[in-house]
Amino acid sequence: MTSRKLNKLNVLVYTGTGSTLESVRHCIYSLRRLLSPNYAVIPITETAILKEPWAPTCALLVFPGGADLGYCRVLNGPGNRNIAQYVRRGGAYLGFCAGGYYGSQRCEFEVGNASMEVVGSRELGFYPGICRGGAFKGFEYHSERGARAADVRVRKEGFDGDGELPEVFKCYYNGGGVFVDAEKLAGEGAEVDILAEYEGDLDVESGEVKAAMVYCKVGEGAAILTGPHPEFDAVNLGRHSDLPEYEKLIEELAADEPSRTTFLKACLTKLGLEVSRGTAVPSLSKLHVSSIHHNEVGELLHSLDDIITKEDGDEYIKGENDLFHLEKPESRWDLTSLSRALQSELERPRISPSRGSPDPTTNYSHIPKRIVSHETAWPEPKETPYFNHAVYYSSLRQSREQNPGAEEWGDVLMYGEVVTSTNTLLEKNHKLLSHLSTGFTLAATTQVAGRGRGSNVWVAPPGSLIMSTVINHPAHLTSTRPIVFIQYLAAIAIVEAIKTYDVGYEDFPVKVKWPNDVYVRDPNNPDSVTYVKVAGILANCSYTAGNYQVVLGIGINTNNARPTTSLDAVIPLMSNKDSLQPFKIERLLARLLARLEVLYGEFVKGGFSKELEEKYYRYWLHSNQVVTLEAEGGVRARVVGITRDWGMLKAEEVTEGGINGALRGTGRVWALQSDENSFDFWRGLVKRKI
Repeated sequence: MTSRKLNKLNVLVYTGTGSTLESVRHCIYSLRRLLSPNYAVIPITETAILKEPWAPTCALLVFPGGADLGYCRVLNGPGNRNIAQYVRRGGAYLGFCAGGYYGSQRCEFEVGNASMEVVGSRELGFYPGICRGGAFKGFEYHSERGARAADVRVRKEGFDGDGELPEVFKCYYNGGGVFVDAEKLAGEGAEVDILAEYEGDLDVESGEVKAAMVYCKVGEGAAILTGPHPEFDAVNLGRHSDLPEYEKLIEELAADEPSRTTFLKACLTKLGLEVSRGTAVPSLSKLHVSSIHHNEVGELLHSLDDIITKEDGDEYIKGENDLFHLEKPESRWDLTSLSRALQSELERPRISPSRGSPDPTTNYSHIPKRIVSHETAWPEPKETPYFNHAVYYSSLRQSREQNPGAEEWGDVLMYGEVVTSTNTLLEKNHKLLSHLSTGFTLAATTQVAGRGRGSNVWVAPPGSLIMSTVINHPAHLTSTRPIVFIQYLAAIAIVEAIKTYDVGYEDFPVKVKWPNDVYVRDPNNPDSVTYVKVAGILANCSYTAGNYQVVLGIGINTNNARPTTSLDAVIPLMSNKDSLQPFKIERLLARLLARLEVLYGEFVKGGFSKELEEKYYRYWLHSNQVVTLEAEGGVRARVVGITRDWGMLKAEEVTEGGINGALRGTGRVWALQSDENSFDFWRGLVKRKI
């Protein structure tokens, strides 16, 4: 795979004006299921489409169901020009239902129905004709009354005769259109392929063929538009007691789920994406709590007494975002009591704490998180096959011998093979977080709802080092030891953990990118010195009892080469590659925690000292880099460092006129906050975030 393709990691799902919560949820669920770990499936609003440089890293732009008049209202003009330009230059567009109407040259919906009629031309025009609906009568906004399990016949010739595709399958339908005269347009030279047809009679005129889904070549790119919803999975459809036939609809869709998935995979592949081999979203695993000293597990549980509730003999911690079930050793594999005790909890709608509305991407807060405590022995390797606790704790002891000052961080470890997000489980459950001491660490093998800065998603497949550590930073220190520096300490710690991993790794090509990423030499371009992201840092903060509680999240692509690259993939670039072994996540985690504890201790003692500053510059990518300050009218400036008081980026204005035309500084310096700006190393821009 080329470096250019690897840089297109984002699948952007429109979640702005006009989209519906239900459609967004189904869309993100199915795409994450089929595209992880190769891509990050990210929600995007109209503001980002209008004002952010999203196109260069976008592998696919998706418009879900909803009401396309809302799309028109906010994106007609500049927004649609951005979208059309992206597709014509080689991008891919996928429009489901309303997104299908929106991607056509003309929309004709419910013509003659005074209360629902929508008729008019559409600016994108990827399909050079009319999308007319509803194909079947009965549609009602914000209702399932018009929903049905529509029979869809696959046109295999549209997929180069793929023999694995189903002949016919059931597909969720609710208000979508038919692509009028698709066969005629294709015959007249339009670059249109019919991918599927409706079976049975329609309630609108369609032309010779009842085209339900079409593929359209658009410049160097392409679009797939659908009337029905191949992204809707029966598992995500709720029951409707007022609609007796809806239960049957769900059963029919569930029965055809493999066929639907195969078809959707074929559509994504036709658009140039690489789908995952598996199809199932991994179930959340148990969380195993252990310690380097076994007795510390019991001490931790004792400290949680005042937030533990007991119901029918079982113990729970009811956090603000998640419900934790504390399992006893003898009931570890018994779910009967859990189901009985939590039935009412599972049926209660959960609210997204960040927006005060249901989370459009997941329902993981509904699922109890089961915690298993190991008070007498570490988990057996077969119990946690992707993480060897004995290797971790022995590595932690060794790392402490080599890092004087590292004594406690990582002593107590909670590990889960599959979790939602290590940061979310801690930071969004303040009741639990407030009882955790500095150095408590939560690690995982796979995240299914990982978080990054802003709306970014850190794709976390198996092979990543995923962790979050608690740091209780005394409030009285914040004026001289600002919390912003903790992410800089983390970046240094990652680099040094890699370089001190073992003998021979000292020259590992790893660098820091301001403010919170770590990069390595790009193994896909061995003949040039270019760098690609391998690790991300996310710090969230809250206040309790005189401390700012920082949940420091770190993700490192260690053994997995997707979605960008991994540490293991860089080893072949090393001159001593034959003597180097692949990284072990347990050992790297221990190294990282030891280095982080030492660096934080130095920071508390002396602030972001000159020694720490010099160490940071030793590893970073940006020395003397010339950038453009967009918010200052395009002024050119040279990066000169970060301020030691509040950790802001310093950039000095430069002009031409030096010796041999070299740039020279004017003495005018800007200080830029990392929370207000994003630093795009590849484009040479420092830009205000909108």
